[in-house]
Amino acid sequence: MTVRWIAAALALAATGASAQTDLATAFGAREQIEQISLSPDGSRLAYVVPTAGQGSALLTFAPGVDKEPKVAFAMNGEPDRLSDCNWIANDRLVCGIWGLAQPAELANAGIIPYSRVVAIDANGGNPRMLSAMHNSNSRGYNLRGGEVIDWLPEEDGNVLMTRNQLPDSRLGTRLGKSEEGMTVDKVDTRTLSSSRVESAQQDVSTYISDGHGTLRIKAIQQNEGGRDSGVIRYYYRQAGSKKWEPLSDYNYVTEDGFEPDSVDYERNAVYGFRKKNGLKAVYRIALDGSLKEELVYSRLDVDVDKLIHIGRRNRVIGASYATDIRQAVYFDADLAKLRDSLAKALPGQPMVRIVDSSMDEKKLLIWAGSDKDPGVYYILDRTTKQMATFQPNRPQLEGVQLAEMKPVSYPAADGTMIPGYLTLPAGSAGKNLPAIVMPHGGPGARDTWGFDWLAQYYAARGFAVLQPNFRGSTGYGDDWYLQNGFKSWPTAVSDIGDGARWMIKQGIADPSKLAAVGWSYGGYAALQSAVVDPALFKAIVAIAPVTDLPLLKEQSRWWSDYRLVSDFIGSGPQVLQGSPARNAAQIKAPVMLFHGTMDRNVNVEQTRVMDRALAAAGVPHKTVIFENRDHQIEDGAMRARMLRDSDAFLRQSMGM
Repeated sequence: MTVRWIAAALALAATGASAQTDLATAFGAREQIEQISLSPDGSRLAYVVPTAGQGSALLTFAPGVDKEPKVAFAMNGEPDRLSDCNWIANDRLVCGIWGLAQPAELANAGIIPYSRVVAIDANGGNPRMLSAMHNSNSRGYNLRGGEVIDWLPEEDGNVLMTRNQLPDSRLGTRLGKSEEGMTVDKVDTRTLSSSRVESAQQDVSTYISDGHGTLRIKAIQQNEGGRDSGVIRYYYRQAGSKKWEPLSDYNYVTEDGFEPDSVDYERNAVYGFRKKNGLKAVYRIALDGSLKEELVYSRLDVDVDKLIHIGRRNRVIGASYATDIRQAVYFDADLAKLRDSLAKALPGQPMVRIVDSSMDEKKLLIWAGSDKDPGVYYILDRTTKQMATFQPNRPQLEGVQLAEMKPVSYPAADGTMIPGYLTLPAGSAGKNLPAIVMPHGGPGARDTWGFDWLAQYYAARGFAVLQPNFRGSTGYGDDWYLQNGFKSWPTAVSDIGDGARWMIKQGIADPSKLAAVGWSYGGYAALQSAVVDPALFKAIVAIAPVTDLPLLKEQSRWWSDYRLVSDFIGSGPQVLQGSPARNAAQIKAPVMLFHGTMDRNVNVEQTRVMDRALAAAGVPHKTVIFENRDHQIEDGAMRARMLRDSDAFLRQSMGM
């Protein structure tokens, strides 16, 4: 790929079409900065930008020095794709490469993800593959490329990383031992010379370092009869010891137990999450042998679900949670004061996040945005107290009037108040509008306040959009989550329908122009809503939806988590009743379906089954299949088509 081609692709991605004349292109465009990092000395930026299709390029730029960014690396996305790129020295970066494949030899497994790790100079020189490569003599496929677990800040260009080793079909047999498993190696990213830190171990899923080159925690997946049990067992090492000792068991299905996140080197402790009264909270456990545990931060209303980190040592500086709006609490007093100062300096951008920092934390990379602002990146010099604007995240939308996303709540049929967000067209009086109920994906998810390109597009086209956090959503604790959105689908779908009825009662929605639009589980919920209450919605748009629950279970049969998936979905008549494809005859509203053929989250066969069921039932429908695209459809042109086509479909179905 030539630099000239990349430059042309970048220009295409940045320019798009006129936002005034082609809203679908403007809103469908991928974020102009997909990931960004600051060099250790704070003098240079590295950022990943979209090119054509699923492609991405890594650019490097020295503010005040370079006139134009330099193209260091690029992937065209067919199938190799570029992910996070982070500085390992002031002149060198480490990037992830990933993709999706369908090997003929693994036909039963379907779509297979793979990953690799590569290092490259800031000017594009000296590329080096850091991952353990596939050996023609090895037994199996090396799909896991490993990950960097410690950036070793004091060592110029070295990393501590995991690498997946497969046994050699000749040596493994001759030596009478397996060499399979995850190793930890210290790697010189310039020369590829390496030293083994931890020998190969099977079933290890990850390690956590202390940010100073020492492994302190490892995670081992617990299996039952060759199948995932849903439990990860964590072990830790005391300072200066090589002995692994039990730390905790964590069930990632029920989220019970302590889940480690980050080691605090100074405190000789680990931060992580554990439930308190059914809600996730932040705890800290001593790693000195006592395992003394203390509560760091909790809420009585919502989960505390994220830790905030800074710098190359991944230092924990706070935690965040989402009520109506995501909030942050800083454990670091200086950074808490800084956050308050930034909030005053950027009143129109109340969402402020520290993205990265220089090694000495004197220079910070800041992102700030809001519901009506897709976000801007700033560079803050804490020494001079000067802050410079770097770049907006979605320049295609400059000049487009965006809509306010308002937190609301409405009563469900049983009187429970359901939280959500209402977005009305900018300048609208909010009465008698064409309206969309947009349930979120997941089901293990929730909507949060902030810019949402899908909701904003439909609002720009004149629709009121309600995004309900129905029961079955995460973030509000065990009592709200119920059994999950599949086992508890009658409650979840009822809450979604009640949101539509509330909009009608409030005079917001014209009952003759009411639609349900959803992606993934949201697409499932939209379709199932049309099954449960055929007269409520006048049109359904489902993107990458689950449509047949027994098929969803069957599609996981060849994977180790088959039992977990099967238990998660459930069994009995409710599974059949909760499958839109098996109840298509109940649907009266026209339906539009979108799906990518390389969707590993929800196989495209789910949409094809729904398409056939709708045809057999005589339900008017349209189906659009995106070749070689995944669950997120990360292609600006295809997203633009989806927006444009769905908008036209909704208007036609509603007689607009």
